[in-house]
Amino acid sequence: MRGRRLATIEELLAIVSPADRSRAVVERLRTWTAERGLGLETVAVGESVAEVYDPDAETLGITVGGDGTFLEGIQQFVPRGVPVLGINTGTLAFLVRVDVDDLEAALSEVVEGRATIDHRQQLAVEADGLEATGINDVTIQHVPPEEPFGRKITTLDVFADEGYVGAYEGTGLAIATPTGSTGISLSANGPIHNPTNNTSLQIVPLHTHRMGVRPLIVSARTTIRVVPTDAADLLVDGGRHHVRLDADDIVTITGATRPAYVVRTSYDDDFFTAIGEHLGWGARGTESKTLPAEATVEQGPRQLKDRALRVAEEAAESVGGPLRDLHGRVEVERKTDVSDVITEADHRSENIITTAIENEYPNHAIRTEEGVHQESETPYTWLIDPLDGTGNYANGNPNYAVSIALLERSEPIVGVVYAPETDECWSATAGGGAFKNDAPIATTDRTQLNESMLMSGYDPDGSFLAHFYEHTRGVRRLGSAALHLCYLASGSADAVWEYDTRPWDVAAGVLIAREAGATVTDSSGAPFDAYAEKVRRELVGSNGHIHGELMARLEGHEQLYNADD
Repeated sequence: MRGRRLATIEELLAIVSPADRSRAVVERLRTWTAERGLGLETVAVGESVAEVYDPDAETLGITVGGDGTFLEGIQQFVPRGVPVLGINTGTLAFLVRVDVDDLEAALSEVVEGRATIDHRQQLAVEADGLEATGINDVTIQHVPPEEPFGRKITTLDVFADEGYVGAYEGTGLAIATPTGSTGISLSANGPIHNPTNNTSLQIVPLHTHRMGVRPLIVSARTTIRVVPTDAADLLVDGGRHHVRLDADDIVTITGATRPAYVVRTSYDDDFFTAIGEHLGWGARGTESKTLPAEATVEQGPRQLKDRALRVAEEAAESVGGPLRDLHGRVEVERKTDVSDVITEADHRSENIITTAIENEYPNHAIRTEEGVHQESETPYTWLIDPLDGTGNYANGNPNYAVSIALLERSEPIVGVVYAPETDECWSATAGGGAFKNDAPIATTDRTQLNESMLMSGYDPDGSFLAHFYEHTRGVRRLGSAALHLCYLASGSADAVWEYDTRPWDVAAGVLIAREAGATVTDSSGAPFDAYAEKVRRELVGSNGHIHGELMARLEGHEQLYNADD
């Protein structure tokens, strides 16, 4: 995923190796951050970042050194949810791929939101006296004998979930992530793993005494248990954690729930270049090629919508991590009434999204729930609800979403709705169809209201529920107009009624629903088009087949509602 959230970085926090070259890099960092009004804190390798880390600031972790310094950064930054960028001042670095000469250019790419964030699988290990996380591997190996001629092998019983894998005889085992030592895997005739967004684990025998034993790949969800028959040494990430095991101790290893967030830029050596240079990868030798250039196309309406859609999807998905981190544990402020709340998460999400859009489209207008963010004379306006369903969100309910729409004059041409808790992304462009996680979606084909499932928004006195519940297969209310419209679009509901909507709540969802085949109107039956003004409007959406019956019954509901007034 492109690192749009990195465009809101406020502070750099660097872990620095003691090398002379690293100290020179720090001075360059000070100059670069000062020119951009960003903060910079540094600590030496071996020191904790706790004293200088500000949890309320958007922070980028930097390591200045080689792979050892980078692993130190992973240990300290990942538990804090901080993405890490490595600057290589070492010699044979494999994990760290930004050269010192590219320092300023790479950092500029990061804070402009043009870098990417790789997810790296970590592993969690528990044993007597140890509970740790590693990004590379856990090795369990024989205890070195006191005399050179002493026994140098060990036997380890290995279990995967409830299954017995077998007894491994040799110098030991490595349980490795895809980031773990490629050299160890190769020495056991194992595969090379591309570590980016790869969620497997590998059981690698070390100097095995059996010809038929080879590395075994399992899911990161697998629980691996290793039981030594004699004393053994356990090391995590090359000795960053180390304990002595006794016979019959149980070591439990599985994929960690939290990945490491590694920042990659266009100035990094890619994975295949790295293994070619460091390991002599024979498939390419010293030659590197690029894909044939595609024919260039002028920026027409289709290209504009496709690019805007990509930006909107990246911006929406970039706020997923921060929103999940704060979900259900935020301080709530009131905005206008008891049902209208705002949280710290609203502000953080809005900042990430608007910064990403400004970087790509500095001349476009931007309007959010909190007001006009940026004026423009162009025909293009972005409507953004950074957190639709704030009340749900503040109370730990998973039914909330991010809504982003691009209008051309007063018509939506791009719409994206993202649900962080389920990682579902609905999207559409005008004339291009509707999709959920890149798969085409369509509304239902039910033709009878009494066979249909309805969703409703705010129902002031409950009369809509009372008027429709017994005449349909039910009425549900999630508390998010954007999600209601997306469920209509993807066939999870047959109709939607919203008592009052605001443009940023529904602009994206209406486009997605219409592109999926829905009919969306106001209460008079006219096409819904309340996007240009900051007003609340009633909305009626359906699969189209039941719209007439729905509108007829709504008229009765309105008469009942007005009579009660």
